[in-house]
Amino acid sequence: MDAILQVDNLTKHYAGFLLDHVSFSVPKGTIMGLIGENGAGKSTTINAILDLVHKDDGTVTFWGQELSSSKQLKEDIGVVFDGINFYETLTPAKVGKISRAAYKQWDGYLYQDFLKRFCLPADKEIKTLSKGMKMKLCIAAALSHKPKLLILDEATGGLDPVMRDDILDVFLEFVQDENHSILMSSHITTDLEKVADYITFIHQGKMLFCKTKDELRYQYGIIRCGADLFSQIDKTEILAYRKDDYQWNVLVADKEKAAGKYKNAIVDNATVDDILLLYVKGEQVK
Repeated sequence: MDAILQVDNLTKHYAGFLLDHVSFSVPKGTIMGLIGENGAGKSTTINAILDLVHKDDGTVTFWGQELSSSKQLKEDIGVVFDGINFYETLTPAKVGKISRAAYKQWDGYLYQDFLKRFCLPADKEIKTLSKGMKMKLCIAAALSHKPKLLILDEATGGLDPVMRDDILDVFLEFVQDENHSILMSSHITTDLEKVADYITFIHQGKMLFCKTKDELRYQYGIIRCGADLFSQIDKTEILAYRKDDYQWNVLVADKEKAAGKYKNAIVDNATVDDILLLYVKGEQVK
């Protein structure tokens, strides 16, 4: 499939941190989830993609073009960060007027529809709104200049479960025409399990994998066993492992193969959260 966003060997050095040659692509009509622990490099990746920080190495292209090469690209990319990006003395109505002047593609009718759908008061100052309502306002504004790509950095973090579910439905609607895509970082892995097509996992500045969500959900597994059986497991099959009080938890990429090979072990399905926790808190075979 054609890639809307292509990231190749993206690298950024900070004192004490290195984002180390991250590469992935976001195909048309898909949602890419970006996961990792706090400080893993998710926000640095997004900021570097958007040219908000200087890249030390690597290339980023949107529809085959660099962001600085075309003003139209900025119309076609909607961005929502984890925090309000409007002056808090503004109202949603004033945000709409400012955005109309900023974007050629601004659709005031669509914006009004989102304000109603999200139950946002048009004439109340932003500072009086809850965190969740502020986030919904940012999402409404981002969608109303009709982007083809949404980039979201923890955009559902301030929402309660009901609000999050409503917003996730909006995201699924957005990509249904198969010409729109979303890159969304989130620490709420259940959100990504609902909507993401692909998962990119960044850990300590390095990209561990970029895989389809279905591969992670339906092929990965966790072997639960005692010390004796753990010692018999082929170490080349172990992606990560962790010892609890009474058992070993071993992440493997092929649960069916593991279940057939280690018949005395319990082999459970692995959620995205399980995979993240085992990589972050567990150990890898040296």
